[in-house]
Amino acid sequence: MAKRLQGKVAVVTAAGQGIGRAIAEAYVAEGATVYATDLDVSKLEGIAKAKKRKLDVLSDKQVANFAEKVGPIDILCNAAGYVHHGTVLETDDKAWDFSFDLNVRSMHRMIKAFLPGMLEKGNGAIVNIASGAGSVRGIPNRYVYGTTKAAVIGLTKAVAADFIRKGVRANAICPGTIESPSLDQRIETLAQETKQPVEKVRQAFIDRQPIGRLGKPEEIAAMAVYLAGDEAAYTTGQIFLVDGGFAL
Repeated sequence: MAKRLQGKVAVVTAAGQGIGRAIAEAYVAEGATVYATDLDVSKLEGIAKAKKRKLDVLSDKQVANFAEKVGPIDILCNAAGYVHHGTVLETDDKAWDFSFDLNVRSMHRMIKAFLPGMLEKGNGAIVNIASGAGSVRGIPNRYVYGTTKAAVIGLTKAVAADFIRKGVRANAICPGTIESPSLDQRIETLAQETKQPVEKVRQAFIDRQPIGRLGKPEEIAAMAVYLAGDEAAYTTGQIFLVDGGFAL
């Protein structure tokens, strides 16, 4: 089978681990020239054939400079994100501002920086990682996280609507609970806070997935490959659930 992304140039944020890393690796495997970015560049080691770059998506200047150096691209995958735990009463202004800056404004920065090059080429695919939490259903203790991920859906649809006649597509993936280092950290933290065994907390995450297991980063990456490629040329402004029945 021909490589589906052959000849395309892609940028992936938060490519050091989890979903972002799986997407970067999948894009490379499908023939794309991939710029794998992360704030901690050491996490990018092992992503074969990718161009590894340090990038702070919270910095307007860094993002603008990076886009200028890279030049026009075909694919932008925004995977950077942060999961805050708590209700509205446990969400202070600092947590609110940081969550929106990383989960939403970082996508705005990246899209604003790379969209002109896509328009110049008359072709481009933007893939934003949203979440089942907030985007499609409410989840306890995910107040600001869910709010930001709902905003990602609005952002995605707005970009899709604005540039639908100019060759640029934008879609969002809403994962369920996915195996990742960040999930492991959240489980350990929650276990300490609630004084429960780690395995009991992990099982609670598994139990909330109707399919009976956690998702794999590669399963999200498979959808990200489809949305980035020419097979999805007629698809824009849509939400794709890869969630093990989480939204049922």
